[in-house]
Amino acid sequence: EYDARHGVPLILRPEPDTSRPMTTLAYHTPLPEGTLRDLGIPAPWTFGLADRVRFGELDALGHVNHTAYLRWVESFRLPFLKARQVTDYGPNAPRLVLKEVTCTYLMEMGLGLDYVVTGRVSRFRNTSFTMEFGVWLPGEAATCTAQGRTIVVLLNRDGSGRYPIPDAGRDAFATLDGAVAD
Repeated sequence: EYDARHGVPLILRPEPDTSRPMTTLAYHTPLPEGTLRDLGIPAPWTFGLADRVRFGELDALGHVNHTAYLRWVESFRLPFLKARQVTDYGPNAPRLVLKEVTCTYLMEMGLGLDYVVTGRVSRFRNTSFTMEFGVWLPGEAATCTAQGRTIVVLLNRDGSGRYPIPDAGRDAFATLDGAVAD
């Protein structure tokens, strides 16, 4: 099929889920656990961020380019780590360095689709943590279109060494995400 309105091939345009009232998505605003469940996103996800696929995120084949997913995860990670009290992004805050990132693409996405990025910390050490993420199409039973993980290391602002994860962050990882301390 072809989306004449936007001039691109139509990759994925699911029918609206009319079996229950749809929750209005608040884009770029942290979504709490209850809202995620209303959107069909299962546990253990407790924090999400919604947005819509833009034309500039498509590749020549008309589906979301693989690099867009990593930008979405990065946009998610910033408010997530602030909410988990790992950083306030102020002048004395630690530098957050990605050591590793992986992403498995499970399903194509196309122009105009609403999606939710979710994330949680699964493991943490003194100065680093492993974060899992998912990209979801909301619905009665949300569909996961991509999943992966990142390893993040905290460094002193001046680069002189590693920065310990604040106690409040460690507590939030354990309590809110069910993360395990290594």
